[in-house]
Amino acid sequence: MKRWMGWLLLPLALVLAGVAVWFNLKAEAGVPEGFGGTNGRLELQRLDVASLYAGRVERVLVDEGDAVEAGQVLAALAGTQSASRLAAAQAELGRAQEAVLRAEAGIRAQREQLRVARMEYGHALDLRREKLIAPAELTRRRAALEGAQAALESAEAVRAEALAAVRQAEAGVRAAADTEADMQIRAPLAGRVEYRLAEPGQVLAAGSRVMTLLDPTDVSMAVFLPTDTVGQVQVGDEARIVLDAIDAVWPATVSFVAADAQFTPKYVETASEREKLMYRVRLRIPAEVAQQYPGLLKGGMVGRGYVRLQADRAWPADWTVRLPQAGATARRAGDAQAAAASVQPAGETR
Repeated sequence: MKRWMGWLLLPLALVLAGVAVWFNLKAEAGVPEGFGGTNGRLELQRLDVASLYAGRVERVLVDEGDAVEAGQVLAALAGTQSASRLAAAQAELGRAQEAVLRAEAGIRAQREQLRVARMEYGHALDLRREKLIAPAELTRRRAALEGAQAALESAEAVRAEALAAVRQAEAGVRAAADTEADMQIRAPLAGRVEYRLAEPGQVLAAGSRVMTLLDPTDVSMAVFLPTDTVGQVQVGDEARIVLDAIDAVWPATVSFVAADAQFTPKYVETASEREKLMYRVRLRIPAEVAQQYPGLLKGGMVGRGYVRLQADRAWPADWTVRLPQAGATARRAGDAQAAAASVQPAGETR
């Protein structure tokens, strides 16, 4: 029975393989001379958002699929150590500021004593010229004046040290406040949440991933071109992307050409084996174009990428840049969200 089934499946497998080869040959034959093209999948740049410090997840404020703005709080961690360090730094700053106030009060007192000492010394000079006091009294008044001057300088030095302590304490408060602020996990850029990797109550180590975001302005397609084609491709060359699910032609440029081939046989000796060499080429949609269609361009969408191999070749009419209308895009996005909501299981909430 098993042998009979194997003989029955063998012709079917051969037919399917032949159909696949026919479709590939037909697709390649449809590329005009001076152009290269092949199938590919759309990719959006992923960005892992991680915690800088260890802590327990207190709140998660976004869900998968949510659009977020740059700087928006995604999650909050509770860290008792960071709060304690901030309180200690603030207390140290308060003590340093009080020391400055005491030093300034001492300076005012010493200035008053210096004023009195100068007045008494001047009066003693007048009395000495009239020989009404002894030289020793004049000397004593001069010593008192010099002592008052030295005391004022000492008080000013104490104030300078207190001010330096205040600056150091302020730096400590800023550092502790930054640490406390870093317990709020914020989005580094505007994008869309792809994966939510942390939940309330979970304890995270420093550097643990909390969210994965997609950058809607960094959209590209990786295609694989054979050796005879990739030799004519350079970074910056003009390209086009046509997606199966969207009736549009997207502009693109070649942003990367791999230096090493893939799908390479162990030993390359014949021309037929060299034809198996494929190089990865990345076609990137301009950021200013991609950001006009948030939510429309999704990772994994299949299509074809085309590269112009000769600069003097005009793009065929079917590959002329043709972008979707903004209104139609918004309607499609709204319809997709409504459809997703309609199939949400009963009792499930975000």
